[in-house]
Amino acid sequence: MKRKPVVGVIGNAHRVEDRFATQLVGERNLRAIADVAGALPLMFASSPDITDVGALLEVVDGIVLTGARANVHPTHFNVEPCEKHEPYDVSRDEVALTLSRACVERGIPLFGICRGLQEMNVAFGGSLHPEIRELPGRMNHRMPRLENGEIHPDPGVVFADRHEVRLVPGGAFATILGREKIRVNSLHGQGILQPGKRVIIEGVAEDGTIEAIRIADAPGFALGVQWHAEYDPQRNPINRALFKAFGAALTSQGR
Repeated sequence: MKRKPVVGVIGNAHRVEDRFATQLVGERNLRAIADVAGALPLMFASSPDITDVGALLEVVDGIVLTGARANVHPTHFNVEPCEKHEPYDVSRDEVALTLSRACVERGIPLFGICRGLQEMNVAFGGSLHPEIRELPGRMNHRMPRLENGEIHPDPGVVFADRHEVRLVPGGAFATILGREKIRVNSLHGQGILQPGKRVIIEGVAEDGTIEAIRIADAPGFALGVQWHAEYDPQRNPINRALFKAFGAALTSQGR
């Protein structure tokens, strides 16, 4: 039997009971890869001392950089850190930025989601703003909360489509999705400020926030989205099409 393609899924630093160091991945990411991309998800640690990027890329057919609560550390784009924009995950930064460049160089399919898009941008020389909603004319892109400040308990509300994204006509996303306007969810504070040198903007929200990118001249699939595409791609046609396209790119590698 022909083996399934293997997709490396980056882990996130987490502490159980504020004491026990762990690595975790949201299950929606794993199921999106398995159910829609038709691949075997394989979580790897975002710890540079135990994760050899070169060795990892020898055994996987693609990489997914997932969303995460932590912001990319601003020193990666020459900005001083601020306590109010914590937490940071500097170990993940190191692994993800190195991995983004290595995947593009080797033509290994790379799909960045939320923080993953931000990491791809920084990896190629771009910058981020820690609170997009503070910029003039921008909407609040953070997840919905109750009046008491708690996160809304209903995932259907949290992950509901909240704004439009206009796609570049004839671009990679418009081609994959077969349309030039889509609606997506929104669960982020940080976002792209200045795109990196090889970062091509392919989708923009109605308030000007960058929502979809590709890496110029990448020999393989190298796309990133600001929304959480891992949410319900089993039924959401936009997210399903993206994971299907990623899955097709995995099998075209012939590894």
